Amino acid sequence: MKKEYSTWKLIKEYGRARWKICLFICFLMGIFGLLCFLYNVTLEPILYGIIICSIVCICIAIIDFFNYRKRYQQLLRMRERVKHESMGLPQPKEAIEEQYQELLELLLEEKKEIVSNMDNKYSSLISYYTLWAHQIKTPIAAMYLLLQISKDFRKSEMEQELFKIECYVEMVLGYLRASASSSDFLFQRYDLGSLIKQAVKKYASVFIYSNIRLCMEEIHETVLTDEKWLVFVIEQILSNALKYTNSGGSVHIFMEAGEKKILVIEDSGIGIREEDLPRVFEEGYTGYNGHMDKRSTGIGLYLCKMVMTKIGHRIWIESAVNKGTRVMLDLTEREQVRQ
Repeated sequence: MKKEYSTWKLIKEYGRARWKICLFICFLMGIFGLLCFLYNVTLEPILYGIIICSIVCICIAIIDFFNYRKRYQQLLRMRERVKHESMGLPQPKEAIEEQYQELLELLLEEKKEIVSNMDNKYSSLISYYTLWAHQIKTPIAAMYLLLQISKDFRKSEMEQELFKIECYVEMVLGYLRASASSSDFLFQRYDLGSLIKQAVKKYASVFIYSNIRLCMEEIHETVLTDEKWLVFVIEQILSNALKYTNSGGSVHIFMEAGEKKILVIEDSGIGIREEDLPRVFEEGYTGYNGHMDKRSTGIGLYLCKMVMTKIGHRIWIESAVNKGTRVMLDLTEREQVRQ
């Protein structure tokens, strides 16, 4: 936790650090006054000596305070640097400070070793799951081919379940890529209507199978964004809309009126409880709907929020139970955030 003090608070902290020395000086001055009194020394030289000693002590205290403040400010400047290395710390003035710095160096070395081990494990894990996600696409494609020539009366159901598997695999890949420290963003101007149609086309069979009506208004907007990631976000939102909308319901896609470019994806589904709304973008949070639907992972909206933040857009949700959900994507041009 960072602490930064004003000059007055720093003086108070200095007083707390030096109160024993001040008390000792006062004790010595008291002994000096007592001895003078016992030897019947007149009051004038006693007061004169006390005043001189006080002035000298005050001057020394002022000089010591400025040195104290200088070291404090130096430590503040070194605070960010010392997270990564111990170089640049003030020279220790006593043995205890030297021991503290040696302890700090040991902790930093241990931290570097732990971070290095965690990075290696994380890299191995990412490589494994990336390889797995790519390899599993082959049997998925083969199963699609087999279903095309199949005459089983449950063919449509099997195709839908296979499609869900494919979507979950793509979500894994999206999670791995979005969680990486650097992602392959490519910002260009795109026709928003075309991007939406890409996502809608992917879920066309689900709309038909689930008997959910799509109402998509004509959208003629040009947005500065990353095509792949924005389409990924729209797909995740459509997936949620289809998952939580009953047969006979609808999904409405349109641009909100106004100066800003706000894309709205609205469904007539079961909605989200008011107490769950503030946490829907948290990783792994499923809320009441997630408890009802055991397949919910709590990852989809978390990924949407992460991706939208990285590409410099905003996302928020309005919803009410049994009245549907509205997801707003603010695609107004602003400085793109690359992380």
